Amino acid sequence: MLSRQEENELLLQLKNAVINFDEEKVAQLVEECLEKGISAGKAIFEGLVPGIEEVGRLYEEQVYFIPEMLLCADALYRGLELLKNRLEKKDFGVRGTVLIGVVEGDIHDIGKNIVKMMFETANFEVYDLGRDVSLESFLNLYEQLRPDIVCLSTMMTTTMLEMKRVIVRLKEENPEVKIMVGGAPVTEEIAARFGASGYAENATKALKVAIKILVSLKNDPALRAALSG
Repeated sequence: MLSRQEENELLLQLKNAVINFDEEKVAQLVEECLEKGISAGKAIFEGLVPGIEEVGRLYEEQVYFIPEMLLCADALYRGLELLKNRLEKKDFGVRGTVLIGVVEGDIHDIGKNIVKMMFETANFEVYDLGRDVSLESFLNLYEQLRPDIVCLSTMMTTTMLEMKRVIVRLKEENPEVKIMVGGAPVTEEIAARFGASGYAENATKALKVAIKILVSLKNDPALRAALSG
C-alpha cells in the first residue's frame, strides 16, 4: 500500500510525463499506478489531466507551440487509452442525455474529450459530434435527439462568437434548451452574456454543473416536457 506521499509523487511523475510529451513514460507510469493500487480515475484526473492543463498554460504563454501541443496530446491519449476501460461507473442518482461538440472553426478537442469521459462515468448517455462542428450539425442532431443538455466547447477566442451563434439558434428552436459552455477563453461572465445555462472551467466542475441541471429538470416535469418537445 502506497503512502499518500508516494502516491502524490507517482501522480506528479505522470503529470510531468505528459508535459514532457513522453508517451512511453506515460504508459509505464500508468501501469505502475494500476499495479500499486491507484485507481484509473485518480490517475486520469490527478495525473494526466493536470499535465495537459499545464500544457495549455504553457501554450497560452507561448512557451509551447502547436507541435509540442500535439505531442503532449499524443502522450495524454496514450494514457487515457490504457485507463478508460478501467474507470468505475458512479451513480449520482440522475440520468441524462448530453449532446457535446467543439464549435465550428476549432479543432482542439482535448477538453471536450475529458468532459465526455466524466459524463460517461456518471452513466450519462453522450452523443459526441466531435470537433469543428457546424451550426447546422448541432441544430439537426438537437432536433433528432432532444437531449437534456447541449455542451459547447472552444479553445480559441476567435471561435467564441460561433458558440454564441449556436446558443442563439438553439434557443430559437427551443427557448427552454439547457446549454453548457466551456473552454480556455470562456469565463462565467461570457457564458452568462451568451445566454448559456451553465459554465464549467474543467471536467470535474462540468459534471457537477450537469448534475445540478439534471436535478432541476427532474424536479420540474413541465420543464422536462418542454425540453423534450
